[in-house]
Amino acid sequence: MGRRNYLIEGVSGAGKTMVGNELEKRGCHVIHGDRELAYCGDPETGEPVTPNTEKPSAKWRSAHHIWDLEKVQRHIDSDAEDCTFFCGGSRNFSKFVDLLDGVFILDVDCETMMARIDKRISVDPSDFGATEEERSLILELHETKRDIPKIGTIIDAAQQSDKVVDQILDIIKVMEGDGAGPQRPDR
Repeated sequence: MGRRNYLIEGVSGAGKTMVGNELEKRGCHVIHGDRELAYCGDPETGEPVTPNTEKPSAKWRSAHHIWDLEKVQRHIDSDAEDCTFFCGGSRNFSKFVDLLDGVFILDVDCETMMARIDKRISVDPSDFGATEEERSLILELHETKRDIPKIGTIIDAAQQSDKVVDQILDIIKVMEGDGAGPQRPDR
C-alpha cells in the first residue's frame, strides 16, 4: 500500500483544483481526479454509460461523474510517493474512501463559490457552471452537500489556497503524530 493517501473533496467551486495546484507547487504528488480519473459511469457498478439523449442534463452528467477505481487503487498501492493527494469529486468515492488515510472537505460560502465559478468560466466558457441549469445544480449541491463525503475534516476554503494548504498539511502532521507529514517549505 502507498505510504499516505488523502482525498480533497468539495462542491464545484470550492477550490479543489486550486488546492491541488498549490500542493504541486510545494512538491506534493497530486492526482487531479476530474482530469486524470473521471469518466461517465454507473456509480455502483463502474460500468461506462452513455446518456440516452444527445445533450445530457447537468444532473445526469453529475450523477455519472465517477473515477476509475482500478487507477485509484494503483495510485493507492504505489509506494513511489511518500504522500498522494487525490483532488476532485466523484460519485463513487464510497468505493475507495475507506482505503485513504484521510479526507479533507473544502467548505466555502455561496458568494465565494459562485465568484470562482464565474472566474473559471471567463477562462473557459464551456466549463461546468456556464449554463443556468448547471448553476442551479451547483447551488443545490452546495446547500444539500449530498455528493460529498459525510465524514472528513472540514476546511474553510474561502481563504487563499496557500492558507488552505497550510491548514491541511498542519492537520496531517498532527494526525500522524510524528511530524513526518508532508513538509511545508520555509517561507
